Amino acid sequence: MIRRWRRHRAHAPAEMNITAFMNLMVILVPFLLITAVFSHFAILELELPKAGADEPPVPPLALEVTVRADRLEVADHGRKSLLLPDRDGRHDYHGLDQVLQQIKSARPEEKAITLLLEHDTDYDTLVQVMDRVRSTRVVVAASVVEAELFPDISIGDATGEVGGQR
Repeated sequence: MIRRWRRHRAHAPAEMNITAFMNLMVILVPFLLITAVFSHFAILELELPKAGADEPPVPPLALEVTVRADRLEVADHGRKSLLLPDRDGRHDYHGLDQVLQQIKSARPEEKAITLLLEHDTDYDTLVQVMDRVRSTRVVVAASVVEAELFPDISIGDATGEVGGQR
C-alpha cells in the first residue's frame, strides 16, 4: 500500500488545458463590446419656484426661427408665432433683426435659439440667418458696435406648412 501511495505521489499534478476557454474569450469579449448598448444619461435642469414667491415663474423660452422658401417664422416652440414674409423676393433679414432685438431686450438671459430649415434651403441663406441670429449692430455713444443676441445656435429640419403647427 505504501508503494501505491508513493507511485501516485511521484506523478506531477496534471495541468489544466485552458486553450479552448481562451479561444472562446478572444472571440466573445470583442463581440460583447461591439454589441453592447451603452446607456445615456440625460440631465434635466429644473427651476422650482422659490418659497413665498407670489408671482408665477416665467416659462423658459424655446426660440425657433424657421426658414421657408417664401418667409421666415419666429416662434416660441410653436406657442407664439410671427411670420415675416419675403420683401422684393428676398427674406426680410431687417425684420428678423428687429424681432430678435425685441425678444433679447425682454429676455436678456436667453442665449439659445434653434434654426429650422427646409430641405432646399441654400447655404447663403443659412449663413445670413445665422449671422443675424448670433449678433446685431447697435449704436452706442455715436459708434456702431456688435451686440450679442443668441449665440447658442442649434440647427434642425423644418416640418409642417403653417407657422407654429407641425
